Order: sequence, then structure tokens, then C-alpha cells
Amino acid sequence: MTPRRRSHRRLFGGGVLLGVVAEQIVLFAVPLIIFEETGKVSLLGIAYAVEWLPALLAYPFAGLLADRDGGARLFRWVSAGRAAVLVGALVGCLAAPSLLTPILMASGALLSLLMAPVRMSIEKVVPQLSRGTELAKTQGLVQSMEVSAMAVGPALALVGVALIGKFWLLACAATAFAAAAACWLPLPRGVRTPSGGSVRQSLGELRLGWTLLVGNRPLVLLAGLNFSINLVFATVLSANAALVTGVFRAPESAYALLNIGVGVLGAVNLLVVPFLLRHVEVRTLGVFGLVLVCVSLATLGFATSIMLYGPAFVASMVGVTYFNIFNRTQRIKVIPEEHLGKVMGPFYLLNLLSLPIGGVLVAGLGASWGPQRLIAVLAIGLGVFSAVMLPLTIRAFSRALLAREASLAEAK
Repeated sequence: MTPRRRSHRRLFGGGVLLGVVAEQIVLFAVPLIIFEETGKVSLLGIAYAVEWLPALLAYPFAGLLADRDGGARLFRWVSAGRAAVLVGALVGCLAAPSLLTPILMASGALLSLLMAPVRMSIEKVVPQLSRGTELAKTQGLVQSMEVSAMAVGPALALVGVALIGKFWLLACAATAFAAAAACWLPLPRGVRTPSGGSVRQSLGELRLGWTLLVGNRPLVLLAGLNFSINLVFATVLSANAALVTGVFRAPESAYALLNIGVGVLGAVNLLVVPFLLRHVEVRTLGVFGLVLVCVSLATLGFATSIMLYGPAFVASMVGVTYFNIFNRTQRIKVIPEEHLGKVMGPFYLLNLLSLPIGGVLVAGLGASWGPQRLIAVLAIGLGVFSAVMLPLTIRAFSRALLAREASLAEAK
């Protein structure tokens, strides 16, 4: 890897880290503010669902934008836009405290809408920075940066709560988004797909993306597996503030320490993953990660104290880290680079459709069943479903990659 490419890779990772740090600060502050303002678990579920719906609708279009733009410039503009949304939310909360909850929910929806092009930009830029064996390492870097942000974000938020209060955390997050945009300024614009931009062409590209996805068996199986994992995590994350501070009667600091613990292990994984990838196949890492996820989520559902819930929560996130290295690396290998954005847009939509559904489940069943019982039922279902789907998914990817290698060999 040349010094310039190495520098670009570091700036890329720094931008990803800062962007997710900002997201984590928001995820720490907003649920706590809403729960303290209203005291309703159901409202947390509704807020979570409202936050994710715009992103679902935006992903296919964001994929087209990433293909046309190349990725880097789109990331910069959208990250700056997310900073502007948070500044507006802060001003609104200070000017109209009685409208605090609607303002925070509306800003969450806008941030969610802008999340889609950010994620698609990252997907587009990764294969531009890495080839061959470096691809898995760069995907590991992305995943580790995202998880490490779960330490930095809540740690900053915890300090911020003590020094400046919850509302001003929105300003801190806005600053982090702006810094993320600045990190990507030196990155080249990347591979672009020419387009006239007409409505007919855009609809044709959207249709092509769905066609390529539906016709790609390993991607369809992987999307189904991701959907089931995200559904359980959606219930956990949307009810997490209520479980920690309500069910287990733990202080706000414990809520922050959970995410800090995840982030610290994420930082450790940043060092460990390259070593593991030299000795363990990506597929093996993915299997281990998914098993850890299933066991940890089931433990969350049956935990009787924060002392058991906390380590299980951290372990579940570490499991996701390992599974997502497999997830991210394999899916890129079976998608043509020129169509990466338009395929990944629908793929993300299918994956993340479970997030608002999880929020709705918490809103509808959180009060009658209790959020913890809901998590237990979904976690057991995930374990059974994964035992069937994971072998099918691995086999489908192996066949697709062998077929692609054979096709490339014939072309030569």
C-alpha cells in the first residue's frame, strides 16, 4: 500500500469514527431526555420507529447518489447537513421547551434520512481504497471504528452531562459531524456512474438495483439473516434506556458504561482483527460472531440484574463486530463495483426494515409483555432461524464466488 493510499485510509477511518461518535452522542442523549420528560417506554419505541422510517425510504435513492457521485463528496456534504440539523434542534429546544419531544423526534427523523447517503458513501469508498486481501482488513477497520465510537461517544456524553447538560450534547455531536466531513476532504471523488439524471433513467437504475439484488441468491439469504439480527437488536436498543434506568434501577452512568464497555472492546478488536484474519477465515469469524450474538441476546432476555445484563450487552455487540466483518466482506465480492450503490441501497432497506418494526413491537408490547420478555422471545427465535439460514448463506456465497472466479478465468 502506497503512503498516499495509507494516508487516505486513515482519513477515511477517522471520518467514519467521528461520524459514528456523533451518532452515539445523539443516541445517548435523546432517549434519556425523552424518557425523563415523559416516563413512557412506549414513546421510546415510537421515537425509534419514527427515527428509522425515513432512512428506509432513502436508501435506494442514496445508493444511486453514491454511484453517481463516487462517494467521498456525498459523505462530506451530508455530514455537514447532519451538523446543521443538530444545531437547529438545539435552538428549537432552547426556544420552545414545551415542544422538546416533537423537536427531538423530528430531528431524529432528519438525521435518519441523512444517514442513508452516509452509509452508501462508505460502502462505495471501501473498494476504492482496498483490493484483494486488504478488503477484509478495511471492512474490519470500518466495523471497529463504528464499535469503538460506542466508547468515545457515551464517554464524551457522560462528561458532557456533568459539565454542560444533556441539551448541549447536541452541539458536541454537531461538531463531530463537521469534523467527519473535514476528514474526507482530501479523499478523491472515486468511481462515478454517468447519468443524465432524468426521472426515467433514475427509475430504470432503481429497477436495475432491485433486479440485481433479487437475482443474487447469497445476498437475498444474507439480507434475511441480517433482518432477523437487526429485529432483536432494535428491541434491545429502543428499550435499553428504560431497562437500565427503569427495570434494573441503575443510574445514568451505568447506561453510559454499557456503551463504553462495548467501545473499549471495539478498540481492542481494531488491533486483534488483522491478526485474526491472518489465521482464521472470514467465514469462521462470522460463524463465531453470530453464535456469540444469539447466546448474548438470549442472556439479555433472562437477566435478573444489571451485573448480568451489562456483560451480555457488551458481548452481543462484540459478536456483531465479528459477524459484520464476514457480512461486509462477502457481499461486496458478489456485486459489480459500478452497480454497488444501487444494489446496496435496496439491501440496506431490507436489512433495516426490522428497526422500525422493533420499535413498534416495543411500543405495542413493551407495556403488556415487558421489554425484557419480548427480547427473550425474539432472541430464541433468532437462534433457531440462524441455525438454518447461516449454513445456507455460506454455501450460497461459496458457489457464487467460485462461479465468478471461473467466469473471470474464461474471460482471460
